[in-house]
This record gives sequence, structure tokens and C-alpha cells, in this order.
Amino acid sequence: MSSPFESYDDLEDADERLQAADPAERRVAIIALGHSGDPVAVAHLANMVSDPDAGVRQQVAMALGEFDGREAANALVKLLVDPERIVASAAADSLAEFKDPACAEIILSLVKHAHAFVRMGALRALKELRRKDTLKPALEALQDGDAAVRVQAIGVIGFLKLEESIPALTALIHDPDAHVRRAAVSALAFSQMKPAAETITRALRDADWMVREMAAETLGLNVNGSLAADQLIVSLADGFWQVRLKAIRSLGKMKVERALRPIGNCINHEQANLRKEAAAALGEIAAPEGEAYLVVIANDPDPDVRKNARWALQQIAARKGKAGP
Repeated sequence: MSSPFESYDDLEDADERLQAADPAERRVAIIALGHSGDPVAVAHLANMVSDPDAGVRQQVAMALGEFDGREAANALVKLLVDPERIVASAAADSLAEFKDPACAEIILSLVKHAHAFVRMGALRALKELRRKDTLKPALEALQDGDAAVRVQAIGVIGFLKLEESIPALTALIHDPDAHVRRAAVSALAFSQMKPAAETITRALRDADWMVREMAAETLGLNVNGSLAADQLIVSLADGFWQVRLKAIRSLGKMKVERALRPIGNCINHEQANLRKEAAAALGEIAAPEGEAYLVVIANDPDPDVRKNARWALQQIAARKGKAGP
């Protein structure tokens, strides 16, 4: 079946339709321009950023996401400051897909905009560009009064993966907003420096369970994370099973044998995901003492749990074989 947009491949025809009185017809023409892939279409779309219909402007923002370059970026920046949130949101989504570093200067102009949503959208777009000169404005944005803006600034810093940003990220462990603390912990995963691991470890005691969950997961990605093995073992008694799951996974990756018993104690948990993770971790550790726990779930009602238990028993058997008689 042919595409419903093929009849609008002629840009001149689409341009005529952009002048139609019916907003629905203008939107169809805009969709066609976006699907055309023709760079010439960008100029046609840019001319529609001031259309009186918010739905049309939203469609323009979505269509511009199909293109790269300064002309498209300039048009999207205008739509990002649109008074209608649906339009600004669509522009933010499209800008976030931009990969052209040359557009950074255009986007940077909005990092200190009066409206928090615009600042947030600009930082979100800068993240994908991965330009070192965006570090300074991102670090400054960590002082923003809006937590959502701070979260997006952390995203820029995390994507850059520059060790010089570690002090600023570690300081955020005391931020009053849990979303900011969680984002900071996640961003620290790139650093293999001991201070980063120590900060993530402190987050295991955060008042918010989602921050603790992120800390438990991130420690498994950090080469210094093994320094937190004892604290991760303590997290196996966390009141939230999600935290316990990530702690089990990290301890398994680290092959912490002294964690075998507390991990094994999770094998009968009502959450199948936790039982599955515990079985996998026992297989990663592959200590013979883990067999007793794995036998318990050999006939578990969840097929994924049974599969992991079989795999874990194979890992233990292989380790025994290497050890010899």
C-alpha cells in the first residue's frame, strides 16, 4: 500500500496547502514536508512557526525534528518559547534529537531564559551535543531554583563524563530534591575515582528509596564499588524490594562471597523478580554453598526463576570441576 503522504511530495503543492484556511489541511501538509526528507522543506516549515493554530505549530515542531542544521534549530528555538505548552513540549522533544554540535550556540542562548521549562528544554538538547563548552553553563544551572532544570543540567554533565565535574556532582548528594539526588548518583557512574564511589555509597542511606535503588545499581558499575560491599549487604534488608534487587545484582557482579547467605535469604521472597535476581547472583558468585539455596527454587512457579537457578547450578558445577577432586 502506498504512503498517505506520497501525494504531497511536491513541495510547491505542500506550500499551497500551508495557506489553507482549514488547520487540519495545514497540518497534513506539514506532516508531508517532514516526511519528504528534503532540506528545502525546512524553510517552508520555519515560515509556519507563528501560525495562529497551536496544533499546527505543534506539528511544525514535530516535523522539524526530522531535520538537522541551524535553520531547523533556529525555528525550534522559537517554538520552544511558545506560550502553548504542547508546542513547547514538541519543540523540546525535537531539539533533544539534534546531534549537530554547530547548533549549540543557538540553544545556549536559552539556558538562562526566564521560564524554567525553556531552560529545561535547552539543557536537554545540549546533552545530546556532548560539547565540552556546555559544561560551564550546565554547572551554573546546578544552582537553578527549579529542580527539573537541575536534573537536566546533571544530564549534560553526565554525558560529558569529565572528571572535573565530580566535586559539583558529589555536592548534590545534599540537594533537597530526591530527583536531583537520584540523577546525580546516576551521573557519577562514569567516574572511576574513589570519591565518586564514596558519595554513591552514602546515597545507600538516603531517605528516598529511589535514590537508594539508584545507588545500589550504580555501585555495580563503578570499579571502586567493591569498597561498598558491606553497605550493599546491609541494603539487602532494605524495606523496598527494588533496592534489594539492585543490591543483589551489584553484589553478584562483584562476586562478593560473604554476601552469599544474605542473598540466599532472598530466595523465598514473594517477588519473582527478586528470586530471579538472587538466583543469578548466586550463579555469578558460584560458591558451592549456594547450591542449598538454589535447590529450594528448582521447581519455582516462575519459569525465569527456574531458568536462572539452572544456570547458577551449572556455574557452581563448573567451578567445582575446575577446582578438581
